[in-house]
Amino acid sequence: MSASVTAAGFELALDPEESDVVVVNTCAFIEDAVEESIDAVMDLATAWKAGSDSRHLVVTGCMPSRYGVDLEGALHEADAFVPVKQEGGLADVISKLTGAPVAADAVASRIPEGATAYLSVSDGCDRACTFCTIPLIRGSYASVPEGRLVAEASDLVSRGVRELVLVGQDTSAYRDDATGLPELVRTLGALPGLDWLRVMYVQPDGVTDRLLEAMASTSSVCHYLDIPIQHVAPDVLRAMGRGGGEEAFLDLLDRVRAAMPGISLRTTLIAGFPGETEHDVEHLAEFLRSARFDHAGVFVYSPEEGTPAATLEGSLPYAERLARAQLVRDAADAVGADVAAARIGTALDVLVDEAEDGVPAGRWRGQAPEVDGVVLLDGRAEVRAIVKVRIVDSIGYDLVSEAV
Repeated sequence: MSASVTAAGFELALDPEESDVVVVNTCAFIEDAVEESIDAVMDLATAWKAGSDSRHLVVTGCMPSRYGVDLEGALHEADAFVPVKQEGGLADVISKLTGAPVAADAVASRIPEGATAYLSVSDGCDRACTFCTIPLIRGSYASVPEGRLVAEASDLVSRGVRELVLVGQDTSAYRDDATGLPELVRTLGALPGLDWLRVMYVQPDGVTDRLLEAMASTSSVCHYLDIPIQHVAPDVLRAMGRGGGEEAFLDLLDRVRAAMPGISLRTTLIAGFPGETEHDVEHLAEFLRSARFDHAGVFVYSPEEGTPAATLEGSLPYAERLARAQLVRDAADAVGADVAAARIGTALDVLVDEAEDGVPAGRWRGQAPEVDGVVLLDGRAEVRAIVKVRIVDSIGYDLVSEAV
């Protein structure tokens, strides 16, 4: 979207106070995300837009796609709604709101998100997970052409981005064949000036030997993999419409670690699914102690309208779902903190992101942005610099370092 509006001659700004139009790109995956998106719109309507006829608020993304005209009737604070399939027309919407003409010869670009930028390799999903709203919202799976990805990645790197993070609802399905993601990893990993390439959201059946070989042999690729497994209990996985299981997942992790010793692994999990028993959730917690993921996101199951899981028998009260998620999260956090503490004494390269409460912070290759903790630095460091540090302490998932 940012590329499309700059191609139309509009200027991007990082501060709403410098903007005539603010675009809120929303998520509607689960109820909590919808509430967060609405809060963001309301905050802007109250603090930024209130009383001004020259400021315009546009809501894009999954909420307009999921709720359509119902959203327009409920959220009067917004001036326009742009669903996912119409995001390419955002510039025309802005032109209509502001009266500013659309240029025909401007150059498309994105404002780099600091040291790191996300690169979306696909949209939509063809899987049939019973709990998931993505196919309802974003439709069938579609890969972004490799040439377009290379051009966008090259532009971002030329603007100072040092890390690219590949994202998509299912990155492992890129180009719909077994060679798609491995070849994309090799191609992007070879871009001049790119220091780090990170791959997120690889489904378990997409972790092929071909992909592992491509990651292991491409020097810019972070030895890091995000593999959402969601659960390990057979009955729960079956009800979720997913494959795998404890033995299969442990074998997979062994194969990944053999291909890239020392790799950092992340997963996501859902607790409180309909029909889940207390034994199932204890089984999941015990599995985490054996699997030893570096990082794990744990979600309370959310029954979403329009999904098959929302009609399943055996639904649990929210308080029980919340308690089970906390049990799983405690198990994941205990392992994660132990893994982090084991890094004390090691030397790592850290990409400097920002200063937190006046303390410079960054991440090493085993930490994805925003979700995996940070490395706290002991001295001043420029954002986008890569510095060598020694880890001297850990605080949960965060690492404390000193300069080498």
